Amino acid sequence: MIKGQLMRDELRLMIVDDEPVNVMLLEEIAKEMGHNPISFLNPSEALKWANENFVDLIIVDFNMPVMNGLDLVKAIKVAHPEIMSIMITANGANTLKLDVLGAGVNDFLTKPISMAEFQLRLTNIIHVKNSMKSQKEFARQLTIEVEKATQELKKSQFEALEVLSKTAEYKDPETGSHITRVSHYSKMLAEAYGLDEKEQEILFYAAPLHDIGKVGIEDSVLLKPGKLTDEEFDRMKLHSTIGANILKNSTNPYLTAGAIVAEFHHEKYNGKGYPNGLIAEEIPLYARIVAIADVFDALTSVRPYKKAWSFEEAMELIEREKGEHFDPHLADLFVASIDRVREIYQQFEGMDD
Repeated sequence: MIKGQLMRDELRLMIVDDEPVNVMLLEEIAKEMGHNPISFLNPSEALKWANENFVDLIIVDFNMPVMNGLDLVKAIKVAHPEIMSIMITANGANTLKLDVLGAGVNDFLTKPISMAEFQLRLTNIIHVKNSMKSQKEFARQLTIEVEKATQELKKSQFEALEVLSKTAEYKDPETGSHITRVSHYSKMLAEAYGLDEKEQEILFYAAPLHDIGKVGIEDSVLLKPGKLTDEEFDRMKLHSTIGANILKNSTNPYLTAGAIVAEFHHEKYNGKGYPNGLIAEEIPLYARIVAIADVFDALTSVRPYKKAWSFEEAMELIEREKGEHFDPHLADLFVASIDRVREIYQQFEGMDD
């Protein structure tokens, strides 16, 4: 038997007792207090309804057929762990009270029910429930505000990283479009390698910092249209350590990753790179990823000293240089991701024009 309709804005109160007289008495008291409870004589029906609807508070008799009140509360708590409850007992046995309270029931009443006592206990439970609701709403609003502030902070942080990444562009006009493409290739390869979204994000914003050290290279070397002399090339190679020195000692994860990428992106898997001649996995993973992205984009871009290679020619070099210049596993992943590489290539094609 179900009596009463719940209003959306009211406390959702359920009464369960196999005695119709008791149900009517508890309903009348609850209604006098401004509540409109839903009532059941059958605990199985009450459980079915509770599993499909939200309930704030259950007032339940302990002794009922099929399922006693304690078992009913435990079963409802599976769907509604925060439900409050008042257990009605036929006697005041301490053992039963301890069992009831120990099972998470919030309060109890002893028959015969005193209207005054019931009103007081129900009022107290409702105050607790409303307080819990207020705290939960406060926590929800606080979470929203914290998330909003965090997003604003991240936005400012990313804007600062973008400005820093573009610093080298003022020394090397080709760098602006190059760093954009390298950033996307690096993130794609990090995803293919299996790095989580956070690390993909870090690398996306760190990769553009790989050539930040070019700000410390003289224009006569950096912008020379022809082939560099050995001495000039040695000077150019210093951009790796200059970039690392600019970014090092930061606690910011993006700048920390940027320092790694800046210093090691010209290392080669066979140990013949610079500045430290690291071999294979001695080279940090982020740098091994950016090395492929950097070389591929440099090959497919026009430079003062060369024409752009075709997409296919650049892919062939990545394949050919695996195990030599590049980490072979990463090179295989890059080549296997040819469709996604082509999408990025075509998306940003013409940025240098």
